[in-house]
Amino acid sequence: MADTPPPQPLLDDDALERLDEFLESERVDADALDLIGTHGFLVALAVAPRECEPAVWVADLFQGEPAFTSDGERQEILGLLETLRDNAIAALDEGLLPELPFDLELGGLPPAETPIGDWCAGFMEGVFLDESAWFEDNEEDAATLLLPFMALSGLFDDEPDMAELAGDPEQLEGLVRQLPELVLDLYLHYRVPPEKPKPMPRRKQPAGRGKGRR
Repeated sequence: MADTPPPQPLLDDDALERLDEFLESERVDADALDLIGTHGFLVALAVAPRECEPAVWVADLFQGEPAFTSDGERQEILGLLETLRDNAIAALDEGLLPELPFDLELGGLPPAETPIGDWCAGFMEGVFLDESAWFEDNEEDAATLLLPFMALSGLFDDEPDMAELAGDPEQLEGLVRQLPELVLDLYLHYRVPPEKPKPMPRRKQPAGRGKGRR
């Protein structure tokens, strides 16, 4: 039996460090997503059922236009963001799991106090960017698939239907361990159409019943 491939890094360490340095700088709005949230946001864009224009998601991620020092830096940073998203698409399209930038355990903490919560909150920001696209075909299925991300994001803790899940540490730990697989499930749901049934072979007409016979 073949070994399961390891999760796929979406950017190398140097690229992640460069993004982190830029996102933490004063040239970026204080309300912009940090590196962990940005990673989740871009993975959501990789999964999303409809493409989003770069100008739209860049403005949302940064809460406006950062104070880039030059056109070269702008191209560098936006290129890294697009590479992360494109690498996520490529990995998921091959049925591979994405490597997430944190350990897959809560350690007894509420999700909102961990990088897991930050990542899932960033993922949900990516969903909110074009919410109607995620829910337009089958709202019930979409809600079920997105429930783990919603529960771990900490953004919905005040909603009654989340209270029971949020109060079950064991169940939350199970969702955290499954996050890479849940991302792949979402990708398959939204990006990989079901196989079309093969067309039935046309039946031959009996001899003597073709057009033009007299």
